[in-house]
Amino acid sequence: MYKLKIISSTVRPGRKGPAVVRWITDFATQHRAFEVELLDLAEWNLPFMDEPNHPAMHQYGQQHTKNWSVVVTEADAFIFVTAEYNFGYPSVLRNALEYLSQEWKYKAAGIVSYGGVSAGTRAANSLKGDLATLSVVPLAEAVNIPFFTQFINEEGQFEANAQSQKAAGQMLTELLRWTKALKAMRDEPA
Repeated sequence: MYKLKIISSTVRPGRKGPAVVRWITDFATQHRAFEVELLDLAEWNLPFMDEPNHPAMHQYGQQHTKNWSVVVTEADAFIFVTAEYNFGYPSVLRNALEYLSQEWKYKAAGIVSYGGVSAGTRAANSLKGDLATLSVVPLAEAVNIPFFTQFINEEGQFEANAQSQKAAGQMLTELLRWTKALKAMRDEPA
């Protein structure tokens, strides 16, 4: 079974994103195409880049970088769950991406974005460009949730509407197709 890593990108106190992350994690698990693991960047707490060598050299001195490298390497695909801050995605996610280089290559990524009227689409578009530079294939299929807090109930659970559920299903179906195709590229000798 393919390994899907869902990366939660918000870390600020009082964040609402974990409700969306729990929903997409449960949804992906029920989809049954992937072995799903959540990577919450708030729990990883990676400091701003503190490695002396460029990530392309793959010579890590810090244990947190070595650990991050292991979990990203074992992934076959990703879903990035991102808020939109100042028309972009959170800096903690960019930092997490820049820690590594080779580990991201030839893997597909879906994006779940959320926010106000724009549904986090500006953050998602910015993220897509950065993922492509790391040789990650960002999917066109995505989940974009406008005014997302209206879907969080009194217990703090995100209750997806029919559109979000349909978009998530389509994204996971495409993610599986791309994951199968890209595995051949990763298995090919360099």
